[in-house]
Amino acid sequence: MPRNPSVLRIGLVSPYSLTVPGGVQAQVIGLARELRRRGHEARVLGPCDGPPPESFVTPLGNSLPTAANGSIAPLAPDAPAALRTIRALRDEEFDVVHVHEPLAPGPSMTSVVLRSAPLVGTFHAAGTSASYRVFTPFLRRLLRNLDCKVVVSKDALDLVESHLGGNGYRVLFNGVDIASIESATPMPAVAPTIFFCGRHEERKGLAVLLDAFAELPPEARLWIASDGPDTPMLRARTTGDERISWLGRIDDTEKFARLRGATVFCAPSLHGESFGVVLIEAMAAGTPVVASSLDGYRNVATDGVDSILVPPGDVHALADALQRTLSDAALRERLRIAGSSRAHDFSMRHLADEYVAIYRELIDRPPRL
Repeated sequence: MPRNPSVLRIGLVSPYSLTVPGGVQAQVIGLARELRRRGHEARVLGPCDGPPPESFVTPLGNSLPTAANGSIAPLAPDAPAALRTIRALRDEEFDVVHVHEPLAPGPSMTSVVLRSAPLVGTFHAAGTSASYRVFTPFLRRLLRNLDCKVVVSKDALDLVESHLGGNGYRVLFNGVDIASIESATPMPAVAPTIFFCGRHEERKGLAVLLDAFAELPPEARLWIASDGPDTPMLRARTTGDERISWLGRIDDTEKFARLRGATVFCAPSLHGESFGVVLIEAMAAGTPVVASSLDGYRNVATDGVDSILVPPGDVHALADALQRTLSDAALRERLRIAGSSRAHDFSMRHLADEYVAIYRELIDRPPRL
């Protein structure tokens, strides 16, 4: 049967395990959902350490924990994953392949080397990259295979340009499913409650938040979602504090419900954030934001307008900002209104519009020789 030319076959490639929570994974899945709502045949390829999270995900094998950007990334740089990636790309015959973190070892890099269709590459990371420095000549050659290069923030642009050079990068901020967040049923909080959701590792600043929380009045409560390498140590520090609820990993439904029910959302990261998706989610949920004044977060948030931003790692400044926000209803309402308006600037619908325009532009170009 002839295909409908208005329907695109789009392959979205994630380098990170799609069964492990993460910002890049959430963007890949969220964009695929929006593309499928529009009738496009979008499919996600990536590692999976367990059952695929969606029916439109093609699993490429298990991941291997790999040090990257001050964190441990669930990558799949092994040969079996590369062979599965090649097979999937050839079997699916995509009109366009959209690779996230295109220079990451594993499915992303394999997709760029193979170049089975016009390629879009989206760069998420910010800060520094040892692999970019060490493998610069090879990675610069790989960049030439990309038909369109996208960065999610000016900080991501600084990283790739400073290490690999090149030009013609487009800046497209990450997107959020605003409607799903706004329609979530709030999970009631029995007291003034702070919500933290992020990997339990040094760069996310959870240790700083726990120190700041110790300075808050006894009626305050803290919800801590997710887990990570520092979880046992951090939990041991707070043994016996019944004000703290350790939630473990939670799905989007519970995350949005807790965002809607919390009094304040706190993102105390210390470094390595290229973009503040979780801040946008909190704003969309109508929850005031207290966060670190990182460049990546300032892409989204403005201190004193739609959020309260404090110096990274400053325990006392964080405690003061949290206390002011918990105790001042007028401040919370002002932040809530401004944040809700700001969140709509980052709708996943708008991001999908931008990417579909890029896909069609690349498909309509004459083939590269």
